[in-house]
Amino acid sequence: MIVVKSNKQGIAIFGLLFGAICWGIIWYPYRLMQEAGVSGVASSFYTYLIAVAIGCVIFARQWPYVFKQPKIILLLAVVAGWTNLSYVLAVIDGEVMRVMLLFYLSPLWTLILAHFWLKERADIKAVTVIAVSLTGAFIMLWQPGALPLPNNTAEWMALSSGIGFALTNVITRKSTNLSIPAKSMAVWLGVIFMALAFMPFQPLSFPSPGFFSLLNWLVMICIALLLMAATLLVQYGITHIPVTRASVIFLFELVVAAIASYYLAGEKMAVHEWIGGGFIVAAALYAARLENAK
Repeated sequence: MIVVKSNKQGIAIFGLLFGAICWGIIWYPYRLMQEAGVSGVASSFYTYLIAVAIGCVIFARQWPYVFKQPKIILLLAVVAGWTNLSYVLAVIDGEVMRVMLLFYLSPLWTLILAHFWLKERADIKAVTVIAVSLTGAFIMLWQPGALPLPNNTAEWMALSSGIGFALTNVITRKSTNLSIPAKSMAVWLGVIFMALAFMPFQPLSFPSPGFFSLLNWLVMICIALLLMAATLLVQYGITHIPVTRASVIFLFELVVAAIASYYLAGEKMAVHEWIGGGFIVAAALYAARLENAK
């Protein structure tokens, strides 16, 4: 029994680390696709379409239960779809670390949504998380002669992605009867439908399948496989690792992103951005501690 538990813990930790690494570098192949003339919306559509196609085969036994899922899965698909698509668009066009840190404001939005939707009481500890998060955002976004707000569309996308992630967490709390395959397919299908909705507003034309070279298809297949593996492994990890520990492990994403953005894109953060980011990370860790104490 001890060996089995140890194996589950090891797989769970690996799953969280894999997810952190994946989301810390996934922006780079998407940027390569954009440089090849394929917008983030189009590349997201195709990569998640590949993920759904593979998922339909892997989860073939789940098909009899497709129409027996609770209606809240539709809301999960829309919200999670927006969360993933807006995150991809943000990291393609924005500075990677600023995007990541704005996304990591999600514990702030989770507490607010839980208070008003789930009627969870916001005590002094929750208010502390909100205050620290907002302080970090204020410091990071501060610039002389302007309001401390996101600088561009990419940063607004990152902020909205964090809000979407928080809403996804709250929806998940209300739908604990959903299986991992059901949640995974809902996320992937949600991205596809969101991408379809965004396509008419893209400056780049939507490419047909014949537009892509063999290398383009290989890149998209690799992205799809990474996204699938990250989704499934992270959900497994969260299931078998306490929330506090999982959150600490998953913050490794920021380390991966910082190294990757420096060496692959030559991006550097200013001192005040590092300080503000430190406040946001501290708030995220404290929020996870509160969650684990419930």
